[in-house]
Amino acid sequence: MAMHPDSPQTGARIVGKGSETAAGPGPYVMAASTLDGDRVFSSDNQEIGKIKEIMLEVASGRIVYAVMSSGGFLGIGDKLLALPWSALTLDTTHKCFVLNVAAERVKNAPGFDKDHWPAMADLEWGTAVHEYYGTPGYWENGLLAKRGEDVPPESPESPGSPGSPGSPGSVERGDREL
Repeated sequence: MAMHPDSPQTGARIVGKGSETAAGPGPYVMAASTLDGDRVFSSDNQEIGKIKEIMLEVASGRIVYAVMSSGGFLGIGDKLLALPWSALTLDTTHKCFVLNVAAERVKNAPGFDKDHWPAMADLEWGTAVHEYYGTPGYWENGLLAKRGEDVPPESPESPGSPGSPGSPGSVERGDREL
């Protein structure tokens, strides 16, 4: 199955035999919940964490970050990392993601904890994250929904960006925060 020829490559790449033989909607269109808990490996084949959240640029509906939990033990001491979606490759054969960065670099990556999310729409924060992982900002490819500008709005410093899990203004359904 091939993507539509006019579809630009702005998200995670897809590799593996599962991309051609998958039954059901995946791997080109998937429910975000199916990615929760997927393992992430570094370029040097080390397991570096698991996907915990998928972050959308709401105005365009595009995935812009995968939030990965790394380190810790039984959820204690976990460090959360925002990985640019375009920095990931979905490996359908091994049912995991691969980040094209060595494990040591990931270990030293800037992160945050579950109670102090960054303002992910902040241009300065986003630029630093994308530069760290060697990817262009999601707002740079011209596909960002129009808001009068082609860049994310500046966000005030806050303990969590609006809509981030656990922040004021997030919508909760059951035990899942939306």
